[in-house]
Amino acid sequence: MGESDYSFSLTTFSPSGKLVQIEYALNAVSAGATSLGIKAKNGIVVATEKRMPSGLMDEKTLHKVSLITESIGMVYSGMGPDSRVLVKKARKQAQAYYRVYSDQIPTAQLVKEIASVMQEFTQSGGVRPFGVSLLVAGFDDEGPHLYQVDPSGSYFAWKATAIGKNMVNAKTFLEKRYSDDIELEDAIHTAILTLKEGFEGQVNENNIEIGIISEDRKFVSLSPAEIKDYLLEIE
Repeated sequence: MGESDYSFSLTTFSPSGKLVQIEYALNAVSAGATSLGIKAKNGIVVATEKRMPSGLMDEKTLHKVSLITESIGMVYSGMGPDSRVLVKKARKQAQAYYRVYSDQIPTAQLVKEIASVMQEFTQSGGVRPFGVSLLVAGFDDEGPHLYQVDPSGSYFAWKATAIGKNMVNAKTFLEKRYSDDIELEDAIHTAILTLKEGFEGQVNENNIEIGIISEDRKFVSLSPAEIKDYLLEIE
């Protein structure tokens, strides 16, 4: 029996030790729009392409950067509806923590909770893995954090990374540009330049989305007007 004979079962390993459905979920992520994150000395920036399936759609109705708590936000690549489920679960977990401890949940702990949910969906019958990878940005007592969470439930901390369709080229670009002492403003410029590298067509304030968190520990999504100003700065 070949690998394909095991591809329809989530809970059965193939002879080579793979769960093929997880690989298919990663393919769904790779087919999604490019997203990236950069950890600066004084904050984090996450950015993503915001492609509309039709020019007739209202771009204001699509939001890929989500606020989880005051000090944590995330962006996704892959299937939008799947990300909504994870955003809802993450917000619920953050509120449960706040209700008990009257404090914001640490970024690492929230990431662990999200990853546990995603891992559950690789080990249960009658479900499928989430077709989405997440970049989670947060700022807590230990400083800024950037995590990537994959459909398998794996999670890693990064200085800078990219997910989605153009992730290989984006990571190569980030490796050349990144330095440990990068400031947040420079990181925003680098994020835009990285998106521009693999972007089909002209980048403007309506087809990319950017979220930042600085030392004030407040995660905010930049408005189209603010993104336009940054685009003018790097031209």
